[in-house]
Amino acid sequence: MVASSEMVLLTADPGYTQLLAARAAEETLMRGFTTVRDLGGPVFGLKRAIDEGVTVGPRIYPSGAVISQTSGHGDFRMSSELPRLPAGRLSQSEVDGFAAIADSPDEVRLRTREQLRRGASQIKVMGGGGVASPYNPIESTQFTELELRAAVEAAENWGTYVAVHAYTPRAVQQALRAGVKCIEHGQLLDEETVEMMAAAGTWWSLQPLLGDEDQSPLANPVSRKKAQTVYAGTTNAYELAKKHGVRTAFGTDVLFDADLARTQGRQLAKLVRWYSPADALKVATAENGELMALSGFSNPYPGRLGVVEEAALADLLLLNGDPLADISLIGEPDSSLAVIMKDGTIYKNALDLSGDHERDGASSPRPVAKASSR
Repeated sequence: MVASSEMVLLTADPGYTQLLAARAAEETLMRGFTTVRDLGGPVFGLKRAIDEGVTVGPRIYPSGAVISQTSGHGDFRMSSELPRLPAGRLSQSEVDGFAAIADSPDEVRLRTREQLRRGASQIKVMGGGGVASPYNPIESTQFTELELRAAVEAAENWGTYVAVHAYTPRAVQQALRAGVKCIEHGQLLDEETVEMMAAAGTWWSLQPLLGDEDQSPLANPVSRKKAQTVYAGTTNAYELAKKHGVRTAFGTDVLFDADLARTQGRQLAKLVRWYSPADALKVATAENGELMALSGFSNPYPGRLGVVEEAALADLLLLNGDPLADISLIGEPDSSLAVIMKDGTIYKNALDLSGDHERDGASSPRPVAKASSR
């Protein structure tokens, strides 16, 4: 969902949107992100193409379609597609694999199992209101505890976990009671809820959303107002996470805007508002690697991520400068990244040590060298 607007995703030929996604995946790798969790969308084919070397991109931990209740944050239906009739046809967003709408524990279980069958490494459930969806208040709590627990049980039977989109204490506390292992966003949480997360060992995938020059260009005034509420809560969320020792991951929450996706590195650099440069980089490497491994035996890429050690997956970035002294280098990949290695394959080599390096200005980088992947 990164490279296309919401309207394009809902109306364009799927082949076109997949080509845009492939380009976005390549650009992601060339910004130095060798592995991503994709928490919503039909990326199974793109993942396979990357894994088989058909196209270039990061490893993808896919969730497949987001699970949403009717009127929930993942309900992308047009007004003409309402109401849904029993045994009626699926909406276009469901057919295309962006969302799966469910309104009972049994339906949630069914839709969750469908994503697992397609190869989901974790499940994404919309547990509360969102910014980009104009039809549900950000304060709304979505699904019931029983419905969330149905998704958790189905995922746990596959060795993996459920990540829940939620911002508010009520929505997050319900998700915690249901056994959810990761909360996405949560900028509006209070101290009581964060203490509950710490006690449960729940992961918190936070994003440094600050309402600055990198904010999402939301067209809908309702969404813009909700976004301001989220921006205002970001600093408090990071401070509470640090205070209570909640396991924190780095996420971007970038969608519907290819230009915004190019700020990935800059957004990571913003973590120094709350962390040292070393700790910020650790969150995005070692910590994120541990979150990926939470998918257990459903992990599509067994092996340690985010560390440089024997037997780990051989990912390495070499920068022209010291990111511990100047974290902003991470946000300038074209000039700062000298070498990009993923799984032992070098995708960019600007050092010119051997003469076998990436062509300047190449629009479609391809592997230029292969080292041992272990």
